[in-house]
Formats: sequence, C-alpha cells, structure tokens
Amino acid sequence: MGFREVIKNIEKNMEKAIDATKREFAELRSGRANPRMVEGIRVSYYGTPTLLKELATIGVPEGRMLVISPYDPSSLADIEKAILQSDLGITPINDGKIIRLVVPPLSEERRDELIKMVKKIAEEGKVSIRTIRRGGREDIKKLEKDKEISEDDKYNAEEKLQKLTDQYIKKLDTLLEDKEKELKEF
Repeated sequence: MGFREVIKNIEKNMEKAIDATKREFAELRSGRANPRMVEGIRVSYYGTPTLLKELATIGVPEGRMLVISPYDPSSLADIEKAILQSDLGITPINDGKIIRLVVPPLSEERRDELIKMVKKIAEEGKVSIRTIRRGGREDIKKLEKDKEISEDDKYNAEEKLQKLTDQYIKKLDTLLEDKEKELKEF
C-alpha cells in the first residue's frame, strides 16, 4: 500500500467525522421544526429499542410543527413516552392518531446553552480529525520504516496530511459558524 492509498483512506475517515458532526448538529433544536430532531429517538417497541424514524412518518406541515404518524397506532403511547424522556424539551400533543410537536421559540438561556453544546460537538469533531491525522502519521512512518516509500515521499505525505487536516478543521469551523448563526436567528 502506497502513501496515496493511506491519504485517500484518511480523507474518507475525515469526511465521516464531518458527517457525524453534521448529524449531531441537525439533532439540536434551533427553533425551527426539523425531522432530524426526533429521528434518532429510541422508542421501546415491544421491548426492543427502535428508532422513531423506523416506527413512524415524520412531517413538517408548518415551520414550527412536527407531525409524527406511527405505522402501528398501538405504538403511539410508547412514542409519546420516548419523546418526553428525551432531552428535546418539547411536550408532545397526542390526539389518539398522531403526535404533534410544536417547537417553541428559543429563550435566550436555551440559545446560550445550545451554542455551548454546538461548540462542544465541533471540538469533538476536531479531536476526531486530529486522531485520524495521528493514525495517518503512524501509517506513513510505518511505510517508510518498511522501505515501501522513500524519505521524500514520507515528507510529502505528511505535508499533504497536514493540509487535509487544516482543510477539514476549516470545514468544521464553517459548520460551527453556520449553526451558531442559525441558533441566534430566532
């Protein structure tokens, strides 16, 4: 395996770290209704923890409302219970057929709390990228030690690795700025 394959693999892993951060950002409530806010909630369905998105359709009829329509009406109470137990902070309205979630506007304290959470998630993403970089450096050093690449190739690969790291850290910073703006809007 040459250093180009190592770099490609590292880039793929860094992209996964960015995607994971995006998913976590999407799950945070920002004053706007978004199905991703509830998709990841685990519902005890016949004793088995099941993702809400597998048990119901989730719609957004208005900017501040989510409608959850379970495929199995008997799971309505379990879904409502799971939503109440989640850290969503929204009380579900159950009419016997569907569950409505009205997303209230964010208070100033809640905005500040969410911004802190967003910064923490972004920092975790950066740590992931740096960990991937460290693993990549070890792979590159091993390639040189095993005489699969020259010393010049090692330095070129390390330089490329640092550029990739900087590029993905910058992407995370941009995602963080966008999410902070979104949280401050409402």
